[in-house]
Amino acid sequence: MKITDTIKYVGVNDETIDLFEGQYRMLHGVSYNSYVILDEKIAIMDTVDRRATEEWLNNLEKVLEGRTPDYLIVSHMEPDHAANIRRVAEKYPEMKLVGNAKTFPMIAQFFDLNIEGREVIVKDGDTLSLGRHTLQFFMAPMVHWPEVMVTYEQSEKVLFSADGFGKFGSLSAEEPWEDEARRYFINIVGKYGAPVQTLLKKAAALDIAMICPLHGPVLTENLGHYIGLYDTWSSYRPEEKGVLIAYASIYGNTRKAAEALADELTCAGQQVYMMDLCRCDLAQAVSDAFRYDRLVLACATYDSGMYLPMEDYLNHLKAKNFQKRKVGFVENGSWAPMAAKKMKEALEGMKEMTFCDTVVTIRSAMKENDLPQIQKLAEELCAE
Repeated sequence: MKITDTIKYVGVNDETIDLFEGQYRMLHGVSYNSYVILDEKIAIMDTVDRRATEEWLNNLEKVLEGRTPDYLIVSHMEPDHAANIRRVAEKYPEMKLVGNAKTFPMIAQFFDLNIEGREVIVKDGDTLSLGRHTLQFFMAPMVHWPEVMVTYEQSEKVLFSADGFGKFGSLSAEEPWEDEARRYFINIVGKYGAPVQTLLKKAAALDIAMICPLHGPVLTENLGHYIGLYDTWSSYRPEEKGVLIAYASIYGNTRKAAEALADELTCAGQQVYMMDLCRCDLAQAVSDAFRYDRLVLACATYDSGMYLPMEDYLNHLKAKNFQKRKVGFVENGSWAPMAAKKMKEALEGMKEMTFCDTVVTIRSAMKENDLPQIQKLAEELCAE
């Protein structure tokens, strides 16, 4: 993959990984992006995961053509990007490591590596000349680790954005950017909306022609679209109008009530999306809750509380700072329905939430006389 004549791609596709961070399902793999800037002095922009060490080193050697790199820029210390710091530092003992005040203590935590005299510590706004290229560093703490920084190359107007603007999926995956970028952002970075907003304000002052993230494709066109989505996601505004119905059903009766509500909403002209929390990719269900402006939670009562797939889902929404949504509730219980009460309690600490007044309560199985309440909830969800 060509970046520019002087900025080379040396990253690696990982098409066999099944779980990212040990928890997120990988449908089409992931890429570990790394770049080299060739100039009077040479800079390597991050390393890659240990799963890709040998291929990365081979890519690096081909691009270097026998030259020795002068700098390794360490944007982010998470092991999928930093796993090979020791390997490359030992391979090129004269190479200096560039990071910030929080980078080097983490290097010492991860590696038994003596880099005394090789550290270049940069602060927000500092620059480093490679010759024709000048790197400018901007701190991005908690996007999504405390040591994160991004690098702007001034001559070619390239932003090396660390985990920002990344996505799941290898570079060979033919799929829209938005869906897997959203799933990546919400689940990896979603909790840290305010730090992302701070970084976007810094980026707004730069003339950016290209964004080179640490995962996913290099972005070269319509950058306002991608930056706009990041602004929406990090400010927790809904991306689209629509109703997500997330249901957790034991024997299918709660599902039937959820489907009846979906029918009513569809007939009213609403876009409706359904997620079976017992079977779906939980990260996708979390991502979709942030995507749409309304959410319905439909759940069976279980051990005097929520059915556990719903409890797990709401815990994940809370962890990712879910907020600013309208929510309706459907519960089921054969003798003591408690699911709606427990679901409301789980959401009450979230910011700017609006709960529908109508709560649909199903007793064991949905019947004809439950339809008026379902219709009433649908009307509330349709109201502006």
